[in-house]
Amino acid sequence: MLKNKLENDLHKWLYVLKNIADLNQLPRYLNKPIFEKLFQIAEYSNLNKREKQMYDVSLKRKWDEYSLLTSAESRGIQKGRLETIKQNAQNMLSLGLDLNMISKVVDLPVDKVKKRVN
Repeated sequence: MLKNKLENDLHKWLYVLKNIADLNQLPRYLNKPIFEKLFQIAEYSNLNKREKQMYDVSLKRKWDEYSLLTSAESRGIQKGRLETIKQNAQNMLSLGLDLNMISKVVDLPVDKVKKRVN
């Protein structure tokens, strides 16, 4: 069996480089990130100009969507933190703590605490 003949990474590399044009998919015994990346590059290289353009547009859309989602997530987390600070400040104010003490606890200047509470 071929798998047994590929004793080390050098043998695997030589096999892949020699046979990559004939491989429809990467064999399971070559299931390593480096070989997967090489196979992806080879697949991309085999695309015609139009297919490469379509692939690039698809990839750009995927990156744009990821960027939008991570940006929205960051804004949501920040908004949640600010809401928590506001709620904590309101709770402390209702307990009778003065603004200076609240300011120290929530780590915001007094004027920002006033804005958050109102």
